[in-house]
Amino acid sequence: MIRTAVPTDVPMIRTLIAELADYEREPEAAKATEQQLQDALFGERPAVYALMAEDDVTGEVVGFAVYFLNFSTWNGVHGIYLEDLFVRPTARGGGHGSALLRELARIAHERGYARVEWSVLDWNEPSIGFYKSIGAISQDEWTTMRLTGDALTALAMSD
Repeated sequence: MIRTAVPTDVPMIRTLIAELADYEREPEAAKATEQQLQDALFGERPAVYALMAEDDVTGEVVGFAVYFLNFSTWNGVHGIYLEDLFVRPTARGGGHGSALLRELARIAHERGYARVEWSVLDWNEPSIGFYKSIGAISQDEWTTMRLTGDALTALAMSD
């Protein structure tokens, strides 16, 4: 079962983020606090959204997707950027990842958005194979760029 996250899900979302960071071999990189997540997802002007995947039998949360809207200047409409999708290892193969992506596709389709897109680590072959199996195509001609830390500060402070 896939459902929209509610404020009481924030501790579980934080836990799943930590589990994802472990899986991606960067446990120290997951620094978001529950308060930050609460504000981003459910604050005065939420700009981030989340879906929760629950086991149909136990009702236990086994995965999540966190996303936000982007915009295509070429198409003139929004899209969805999937920031994180994670299903606990014990629940993989149960259709939860497919169900999360299907719900994101449904949201995009119903709202007239142009696309759902995301990034995947190049070593994560199981996920890449899964994404290709549902019709996703890699954007190999694009390189993701990121400005952060000292470089971000230096540019912000330059004249």
